Amino acid sequence: MTTNLPRASKGEQPAHDSSSPPAVVVAVRKIFAAETGNYFLLLGTTLFLVVFGLVMVLSSSAVESFKEAGDFFASFVRQGIFALIGVPLMLMASRMRAAFWRRWSGTAMIIAMVLQLLVVATPLGVAEGGNKNWIILGSLSFQPSEVLKVGLVIWLGMILAKKINVLDDWRELMMPLGVISAVAIGLVVLGGDVGTAIVLVSIVFGAVFFAGVRLRMFLLPVLAIILAAVVLTSGGSRGDRISVWQSGCTNPQDYAERCWQTLHGWWALASGGVFGVGLGNSKAKWSWLPAADNDFIFAVIGEELGLLGAIVVLALFVVLAIAFVRIIRSNQDPFARITVSAIMVWILGQSFINIAVVLGLLPVLGVPLPLISAGGTSLVTTLFAIGIALSFARAPVRARAEVPAS
Repeated sequence: MTTNLPRASKGEQPAHDSSSPPAVVVAVRKIFAAETGNYFLLLGTTLFLVVFGLVMVLSSSAVESFKEAGDFFASFVRQGIFALIGVPLMLMASRMRAAFWRRWSGTAMIIAMVLQLLVVATPLGVAEGGNKNWIILGSLSFQPSEVLKVGLVIWLGMILAKKINVLDDWRELMMPLGVISAVAIGLVVLGGDVGTAIVLVSIVFGAVFFAGVRLRMFLLPVLAIILAAVVLTSGGSRGDRISVWQSGCTNPQDYAERCWQTLHGWWALASGGVFGVGLGNSKAKWSWLPAADNDFIFAVIGEELGLLGAIVVLALFVVLAIAFVRIIRSNQDPFARITVSAIMVWILGQSFINIAVVLGLLPVLGVPLPLISAGGTSLVTTLFAIGIALSFARAPVRARAEVPAS
């Protein structure tokens, strides 16, 4: 039996299904579409760290902000603006394909190195805190060394993926990987930013290690780095800083100079106890602890939130590491695996350095805590790098044939 359905008269619009979701909801679902839970694990942990960082920046910077600008919220608002820039940038990066990063990796590296060269070789470079690592272009100021980290991770992924079948030949590693990496790190060292240089070295070694290079190939580079470190720290302020660190800040004469920041960081952590003195109740941030909202923000976290708060921060970085490892395991393409590995080493290595400095396990190096410390360039570039990792989590890359380097 045939049933005749009524037809819509001319000019009459067909009825919409009331059960279908609105267009806005569909668009949001497409933006956050992911093939695995790895995407949401990394995204959720990152956003939580960013929000937590904003809260701690507000707490740790309020006093100094009022002292400098007459506004308790000045540093917090500035950090919030950079977060509003970085998060959408991260989501945009997560929509890109592996071919996009592969195609533009060389260009990104060149741009980053040129910007860093402008810092150390032209009047555009500006020194702050004894390090020449800022550049001013009109009303815009930023740290090209942070941009260099992004360029380096995707460039290393591209180069090592191309040479995946010849990694046993040291000559293939030297050209161009060894030379370009050495020049990039050297430009940062010329600016005096040893902390960032250490992070860049760890990125290179991490990428090479995860690419599958044998450990014996690390011997000569490690010896060269040790020799360079001895030469760079043999005198001057760096030598004095390392000397007082080795002595454990036990000399009373060093209290008001080299040990001021370290000792007040320890006292802040110690006064926090297990449960902390309460959010916003830090005493160290009242001009006692330099860089309380930046390099030593972990000390304020320990003081206000106690041992439990510090453990939560460490646990969040462990979850971040798990997310990175799962993304690496879900991708078969060497480029994706190496790039995500380099990003993981960057963020987790820098976190380790920052916390180790606050605990006194390393001398003061001026390295911020990723996603938490105040600092616009650091926050935006870190979020962008995580966006690159999210792009591989959203659409895992299958193995593809790499052409051996000639």
